[in-house]
Amino acid sequence: MIDYESLKPWLFKIQPENAHTLGALALRGAGLCPPLLNHFITKYFITHPSLSQELFGRTFLNPVGLAAGFDKNATMLEGTLALGFGFTEIGTLTPKPQEGNPRPRLWRHIEEESLQNAMGFNNDGLFRISHRLKNSYPFSSPIGVNIGKNKLTSEENALKDYTTLIKALHPYADYMVINISSPNTPGLRDLQNEEFIAQLFQTAKTLTSKPILLKISPDMSEDQAVALCVHAVASGADGIIATNTTVDYSLLTDPEDIGGISGEVLRERSFYIFDAIARELFGKTTLISVGGISTPEEAYRRIRAGASLVQLYSSLIFKGPEVVEEINSGLIDLLAQDGYTSITQAIGADRQ
Repeated sequence: MIDYESLKPWLFKIQPENAHTLGALALRGAGLCPPLLNHFITKYFITHPSLSQELFGRTFLNPVGLAAGFDKNATMLEGTLALGFGFTEIGTLTPKPQEGNPRPRLWRHIEEESLQNAMGFNNDGLFRISHRLKNSYPFSSPIGVNIGKNKLTSEENALKDYTTLIKALHPYADYMVINISSPNTPGLRDLQNEEFIAQLFQTAKTLTSKPILLKISPDMSEDQAVALCVHAVASGADGIIATNTTVDYSLLTDPEDIGGISGEVLRERSFYIFDAIARELFGKTTLISVGGISTPEEAYRRIRAGASLVQLYSSLIFKGPEVVEEINSGLIDLLAQDGYTSITQAIGADRQ
C-alpha cells in the first residue's frame, strides 16, 4: 500500500479543493465497501480504556475529533471513522443550500503546514443534509452539527436561521455548534456580541435539550473572548469550542488577502485564547480545543489546560491519516507517564 508521504507530492500538484473532492470520494467509497472500511478502522481507530469518556450522553472512545469544514454535508461519516476520529463535526450547514464564495477559495501554505480558506459555508442545505443525518443517527461515534446563517440573511433575521436549524436537526445530533466566528460570511462575526448570544441561547434552550456549544474566533482580545464565553455559558451554552480560523495574515509569509487561516501557524494563538477561557470556565462547562493540533504533545497540552476533546483538520491534510492514530497512541503513553488511568484525570490538570 502506498503511504501518504509518497502520495502527498502528487496530491499537492492538484488544486486544493479538487484534492479535497478526491479525498471525499475515497472516503465515501470506503464507506460502501465494508471489508475496506474495517481494514482502515482496524489500522487507524485507536481504542484504549484510558482514552474513553462519557460526554453529552455518548461514549467518546477517543478524544480526537474531525473539525467542521471537512465533511460539510454529512456524506463521509463512515470514512472519518476509518480515519480514526473519535467523533465528527459536520457542517457548517445553513437553512438554504449555497454555493459559497467564488473559486479559488482554498490555498495550501506547504512550508508552514497551514491552510487558508474562503469557502463561505458552501453546503447542500437543511433539507438534504437532515435526511442524511436521519438515516445515519445514532451513528457508531458521536456526531456534532455545526450551523450558520445563509450569506443573504440579514443580521436582523439571523436568529431565525439558527432556530430553524436547531428545530430541524437536534434529533440527529449529539451536540450542536453555533458558528458566528467564520470570517468568510459577511457580517457573521458582528453577531459575536452579548445581546445576540443571550437571545440565541435562551431561545435555543426552549427548543432542545441537546447540548449547544459556541465556537469563537481567535481574533478577539483575551478579555473580549473570556467575557463573551462567560456570557454565553450564563445564557445557556453547554460548552465552548476555541478557536475558529484567524484573519491575522501576518502569520504567513505569502498570504492571500481573503479567508481564514488554520494549521500550524494558528497553534499558539489558538492555545492562548483557549487557555484564557479555560482559566475562567474550566469546571463550569465543557471545553473543546481546535487550531494547530498535530502532535500528541500538543493535544495533551490542550487536555491538561482543560479541553475534554480536541479537533483537527489541517494536520490531516499535511500529515495524512496516520496523524489521528499517532495522536491517540501518543496520548495513551503520555497519560501513563503521568500516572493517569483515565483521560478524565488529565483534563484540566494544569488548572489545579
